[in-house]
Amino acid sequence: MGLSASPAVAPVNMLGGCHPIPSHPIPSHPIPSHPIPSHPIPSHPIPSHSPHNISSCSSVTLQLSPCPNCLSAGMEGRRDQCEVPRDPKYPDCAGKVEWMRARWTSDPCYAFFGVDGTECSFLIYLSEVEWFCPPLPWRNHTVALIGTGKESLSFMKKRIRHLAQQWLRAARRLEQRLAGRQRDQKHILVHIGFLTEESGDVFSPRVLKGGPLGEMVQWADILAALFMLGHSLRVTVSLKELQSHLGVPPGRGNCPLTSPLPFDLIYTDYHGLQQMKQHMGLSFKKYRCRVRVIDTFGTEPAYNHEEYATLRGYRTNWGYWNLQPSQFMTMFPHTPDNSFMGFVSEELNQTEKQLIKANKVSSMAVVYGKEASIWKGKEKFLAILNKYMEIHGTVYYETQRPPEVPAFVKNHGLLPQHEFQQLLRKAKVGEAIPGPCPPLPVSLPGCPQLLPVLCSCPSQVDPYLPYEYTCEGMLERIHAYIHAGWAPQAWPPVASLQVWVSEPQHTCTETCRRHGLVCEPTFFRFLNKEEVFLQLSITCDSTEYEMNHLYPAVAENVHECYLQKEPLLFSCAGHHAKYRRLCPCRDFRQGQVALCRDCL
Repeated sequence: MGLSASPAVAPVNMLGGCHPIPSHPIPSHPIPSHPIPSHPIPSHPIPSHSPHNISSCSSVTLQLSPCPNCLSAGMEGRRDQCEVPRDPKYPDCAGKVEWMRARWTSDPCYAFFGVDGTECSFLIYLSEVEWFCPPLPWRNHTVALIGTGKESLSFMKKRIRHLAQQWLRAARRLEQRLAGRQRDQKHILVHIGFLTEESGDVFSPRVLKGGPLGEMVQWADILAALFMLGHSLRVTVSLKELQSHLGVPPGRGNCPLTSPLPFDLIYTDYHGLQQMKQHMGLSFKKYRCRVRVIDTFGTEPAYNHEEYATLRGYRTNWGYWNLQPSQFMTMFPHTPDNSFMGFVSEELNQTEKQLIKANKVSSMAVVYGKEASIWKGKEKFLAILNKYMEIHGTVYYETQRPPEVPAFVKNHGLLPQHEFQQLLRKAKVGEAIPGPCPPLPVSLPGCPQLLPVLCSCPSQVDPYLPYEYTCEGMLERIHAYIHAGWAPQAWPPVASLQVWVSEPQHTCTETCRRHGLVCEPTFFRFLNKEEVFLQLSITCDSTEYEMNHLYPAVAENVHECYLQKEPLLFSCAGHHAKYRRLCPCRDFRQGQVALCRDCL
């Protein structure tokens, strides 16, 4: 049973409600042809008085992280390079330096950030902690951090550099497609909470020892995408920096921020979210709608709503935040209840594709498990596989080969990313140890390229990269998300809505997919009305409002209809033998399931 609908409603955007701070338009200019420089990534945001767009990204670089109390790092031997710059883009710089000379001792916070009365410390503070002066070209905090346990930052920096040309080409293509459209520059704080010392930073020490890299891959791509889209960024990996940028007053987090939040958006993870809640006091509730949570596997509404999850016994270590479910941004498109952030894969030209096909080894498999513990208990399965093909691994060890890795496995040790990619490109079978992700063909509507290809001539099958996982696809998606938050009309456009009624035991995700569509939870509010049951020719002897993540729905055998009492529980997930659910579906862009056809 289906229904196309375009209800008349007041404009509502996907992520709802904060009052944004004034933004600066990003004018449309042609992208210059010179490449992104390969020198280290500095720390300043794009000044708010200097309009910025995708096109100018190639001449400006981005820092992964400054650090408090480390302004002196690298300062020795550079004092002759600390003259006050005369840059028209920073007209207040000279005046601020003069003020610092006279008043830097007036507040101990300046000394906390490393100001010591020297010209260099003034300029470093005014360019990296505040943004009144241009960055000093010789400053490079990321390199300084590599030797202090921040190998994670080094990994992220290398990835950004490696893909720099692909990001630039993608930005040019998107610039041409968006030509003439108004795009505002947003002030964005990126706080990578899992890398802070306060959260334990368990990732950095394991980067070179086979630890997980997926989160760092995604964060590197997020930084690159936001930067290439022309937004003004601040990046933090310490609690002290976070407190400084947010304007957290001294104390235990009981008081609100000392001034209005200076950021339109904040991208963080669960560690960062917890730190913000702890230190922002009353201001956290006020500004939480500006937060976007990078959530690898996603959080469905039933686990997000604290009261409901507690009553139903839905236990989780990461839920109960009572955010809009679309504020959670996932690595893969696991659930349409959350937003798909994603990551990028390296794009290959035709020559590279032909080279891969030519070098493919038909009887070779690569098992992706860098830590020995992952191999435990898998020997029988691997022994069967070994009868048909040679098995390769990249398991990290320091001295002796781990006993968990069978002797017949050819272990290459931990490989640099480019060498690991070369190994994968030779293999016939990829990741043999399953992860927690559901199979993509089951999750997405219509992805024939992702289904197994049965072909007697594998050399005829070209390597395929979905558009969603290209640099341009990620830029397009993030651009749409950011500007949808300030859209004057409903987003996604209501014209894309189609209503279908599920079968019992079917989720709305499944129901929409069966019709070649995507479930769009933003549209549930249009279906949560008694008159919709009438429009769908559903008989209701009674209608009740209750808190249930399956509603709106109908129990047809008894003609009982149910509407949703709590909007945060609108969910594409969930099913029950008793109910047929009212499902809001929409179309989607080819290769970009996260966006409807008219969402750009």
